[in-house]
Amino acid sequence: MPERQALASNNLNSSQTDNAHEGHGPLKGNLSALRIGLIWLAANLVVTTLLTGTLFVPGLSWTMTLGLILLGTVVGASVLVLVGNMGTRTGLSTMSLSKGAFGLRGAYLTTAANVLILMGWCWVQAMLAGVTVNYLVEQATGYSNPILFSVICQALVVLLAIYGHAGIAKVEPWLALIILTVMAYILYLAFSQYSVADFIALPADQEQGWSAMIVLDVVIATAVSWTVLSAEFNRFAKSQTAGIVGSGIGYILSTVFTMGLGATIIAYMVLQGDSIASFDPVVIVSAFGVPLALVIFLSVMATNTMVMYGMVSSVVNLQPAGKIKFLPTALTLGAVSLLGASWLAMLDQFTAFLTLVGSLFIPVFAIMMVDYYIVKQGFYDHDILRPQGGKYWYWRGFNIAAISIWAIGVISSVLLTYIYPSPIGATVPTFVISLVLYWAWASKTGHILADQPSSVHLAQKN
Repeated sequence: MPERQALASNNLNSSQTDNAHEGHGPLKGNLSALRIGLIWLAANLVVTTLLTGTLFVPGLSWTMTLGLILLGTVVGASVLVLVGNMGTRTGLSTMSLSKGAFGLRGAYLTTAANVLILMGWCWVQAMLAGVTVNYLVEQATGYSNPILFSVICQALVVLLAIYGHAGIAKVEPWLALIILTVMAYILYLAFSQYSVADFIALPADQEQGWSAMIVLDVVIATAVSWTVLSAEFNRFAKSQTAGIVGSGIGYILSTVFTMGLGATIIAYMVLQGDSIASFDPVVIVSAFGVPLALVIFLSVMATNTMVMYGMVSSVVNLQPAGKIKFLPTALTLGAVSLLGASWLAMLDQFTAFLTLVGSLFIPVFAIMMVDYYIVKQGFYDHDILRPQGGKYWYWRGFNIAAISIWAIGVISSVLLTYIYPSPIGATVPTFVISLVLYWAWASKTGHILADQPSSVHLAQKN
């Protein structure tokens, strides 16, 4: 594989090359900004992002929706890029980095939450692909079995994920090219029937219950949901610049284009006078046919492969190299993902699922960013690779302060979402509360370090 040869040229020995394939860190990357950008581009050219865009129109005008999608994506991408840069600087995956703030054992809690969330993404996206394939098969043959097709779609994903990051780096750019081409064709169909002025003139329906701040909150939360994989893939960047530029541009372009496409598709259907059913792939596929179905299917293959790899990488990095094997873990989690893909009722709970993602991980990333960039001054040393003891052991492996602030953040998010709805949404307030509390704790207890050495990639020996 080209990636293995490149890693070898970086003076990694054969065991380290195997680790790179299996996702065990720390790893030294060699991918350019373009390659990182293409990986992130393919990742978020996905049906869930597209269908999220269908939620906002006609609740808001088409033009306002596009503006909010752009603004929310840029704000959310800043978190994704900063956490991803931690992976580039250290070579560690996202959940391995959480050991720095939460403790060597405390990271078990963040990893468990990560696997739960990523598994949920696998299920939702496999179901959407399965429902879409089922619709086409039913139209052609009369046979209908959405559960079977959902499981088949996820089985293909598990097979792709077994090839590890090297396979992903090779496949994702081609999937992105195909998906973008078909998406452009769909936009051509929409704007060949209606002018831009027609879309702009489409009135907002306030009875839909959407406000500008709620839409902005959902868009930012979407970026947070992707941040769980940011360091996973940005650690394969050859430099900080490559990781920051590649992931930033790739994520922003893919999200704005895909979510904007969803908003445009639903606006097109409103102009057509069709019945509107947001977050339903069958409804929009019936309007655009096989080309849109192809986008949905390929996007799930691209994205769920990354999600599966991220889950496996999170688990194998809990212990030193060799303790938890990649292939058995991939097969075990793959089996769970196949079972869950048959639970079609989860599609009705997508917005609640997205809220859960935000509640669990907004505080985690706020704490991680403060800990790495401010408290530890951008430096984690090799103690973070130890199974126990050292600087990141805290109290029996747990940083009680970080875990407590995490809990406060989760509670704050739930309260601001369901009990005392915030006029500006829950995402930004929860992030600020968690960030300020952890910063205040570190300042009060003297944990903010000074005169730290410059950043050292942890793939380098002591």
